Amino acid sequence: MSLMRLPLLALLLALSPAALAGTDEDARAQNAVRVLTDIQAIPESAIPEKLFDEAHAIVVVPDSIKAGLVIGGRRGHGLLSVKRDDGTWSNPAFVTMTGGSIGFQAGVPSADIVLVFRSERGLDSIVNGKFTLGADAGVAAGPVGRNAAAATDGQLKAEIWSWSRARGLFAGVAIDGAVLSIDDRANEAVYGRDTTPRMVFEDRYSQRPSNAIVSFRDALEEATAAARAARAGDSDNAPARPAAPASTPAPAAGTAVTEPVAAPTTVQAPQPGAFEPVENPATIEPLPPAQ
Repeated sequence: MSLMRLPLLALLLALSPAALAGTDEDARAQNAVRVLTDIQAIPESAIPEKLFDEAHAIVVVPDSIKAGLVIGGRRGHGLLSVKRDDGTWSNPAFVTMTGGSIGFQAGVPSADIVLVFRSERGLDSIVNGKFTLGADAGVAAGPVGRNAAAATDGQLKAEIWSWSRARGLFAGVAIDGAVLSIDDRANEAVYGRDTTPRMVFEDRYSQRPSNAIVSFRDALEEATAAARAARAGDSDNAPARPAAPASTPAPAAGTAVTEPVAAPTTVQAPQPGAFEPVENPATIEPLPPAQ
C-alpha cells in the first residue's frame, strides 16, 4: 500500500457510520420542529391551548411514508417527549410508527402526524415495548376550527388526540392499529450506547444531544408557555359575575314568624290658649231675699 493512500484510508475510517451517527436524527428533529411550528401557526388547526397545557406527552412523526399494498398502513420515524412533574418538557426519545389504518385520503404518499397524550396511560407501554393505537388506548381525531375552540371548555375526553397534514392542510385524523415502538438505534446514536428512553427523559445519558435535538424540546416549551399565557388572559378578561343580593336568614324550625308592627301614631290634642282679658265684663245681679 502506497503512503499516499494512508490519508485516504484514515479519512474513510473517520467517516464511518459511528462518526456519522446522529446526522439522520438531526434531520428528523428539524423536520419535527417544522411540523410543530406549522401546526401551531394556523389558529384553525392549532392544538387547543387547554390540551397543549395539560398534555402529558407529544409524538411528532414527520413525513410518514405510505407502505406497500402487502403491508398496508404507513411507516414513519418520529420523536417523543414527555412532560415532567415540574411542567417542563424532556429531551425527545426516538420512535417509529408502523402499520395500522390511518384515515388519510387515498393517494396521499406522505403525511405529517402529531399525537397528543392526555394521560400517562400508554407511555409505559411505549417505553417498555410497543403500543398499539386504538387497542391499548383510544385515539380521537383532533378538533380543528370551531370545534377546537369549543374543545377548550372541558370537552377533551379522549386519551390521545391526533392530527395529520396531507396536501398542505392539517386536519384531525383517526388512527387505529398503528404501532408505536422505541427506535433504540437512533437513541443510542444521539445519547450514547445502552441509553434507554427513561434515561433520556430523566437527562441520564452519557452523550450530550446536539442543538437540533434540543430545539424540539425548546419548541415544546415555547408552545406550552404561549398556551398558558393565552389561557390566563382568557380568565382575566372573563366578565365578572354580579354579586348575589344578601338574603334574610330563614327562621329556625318551630319558631313563629311575626310581622313587624308599626309604632302607633300619637295624636296631640290642641292646647288651650292663654286667658285673654274681657273688655266688657257681664253685670252680676244679687239674688232677692228669701221670704
